[in-house]
Amino acid sequence: MYKMKVKAHFSAAHSLRDYEGPCKKLHGHNYKLEVKLKGNELDDLGMLVDYKIVKETVAEVLEPFDHEYLNDIPPFDVLNPTSENIARYLYIELKKRNTLVCEVTVFESDGQGVSYSE
Repeated sequence: MYKMKVKAHFSAAHSLRDYEGPCKKLHGHNYKLEVKLKGNELDDLGMLVDYKIVKETVAEVLEPFDHEYLNDIPPFDVLNPTSENIARYLYIELKKRNTLVCEVTVFESDGQGVSYSE
């Protein structure tokens, strides 16, 4: 089994609906993202998947959220923009584009993050 990971980042603001605490107010994060892929087969070049392709796919999925207010952007206009929900959403979107995606981790800061996988 081969495993690889790609890291990315984006900056966005959000506010947590129905939350009792400071995060109910508008605030922002410099989110860090870690995407893990796994598979048994290598291509003719000896790669699981080209890093360039994975990075382009991740950038495409993140682009609508970068430097935006997440609460205004579907699905977070309805779904609370918690790290848990962001991780799950990004996992689903990335998995649609590359079936080798096996886990997505979203870090709000260096000290805390949430992973989602199926």
